[in-house]
Amino acid sequence: MEESKFGDFEEIESEEEVKKENPEEETDEYIPRRAKMPNKGQLIGLVTQRLGGNRMSVKATDNKIRNCRVPGKFKRKFWLRPGDAVIIEPWPDDDDKADVVFQYKKGARFQLDKTGILDRIKSEF
Repeated sequence: MEESKFGDFEEIESEEEVKKENPEEETDEYIPRRAKMPNKGQLIGLVTQRLGGNRMSVKATDNKIRNCRVPGKFKRKFWLRPGDAVIIEPWPDDDDKADVVFQYKKGARFQLDKTGILDRIKSEF
């Protein structure tokens, strides 16, 4: 074995050689993602209108339009616009108001559309 002046190093293979060795592995495969589902007492909804500040109007899966707010711990995390899918948690004392507790990202939103959960809301949106 021949040692170079820089020490023992493995030869780096080019990408073409690696692909020839593993032809069954493809990087263009679609890998399904799982979307977070609401817990007990939570609903999925679509933001219909921004009302200013940290408030917005959200149409939920139970066909109610609620005045929702983003709690303080999520204010910097969520940037919500009309048409975004969210998980809301209705207030126990007032069913017309709720808190936004989760915002769906692009991949998870695709899964919700694929399963048909948002179809009831979208038809009236």
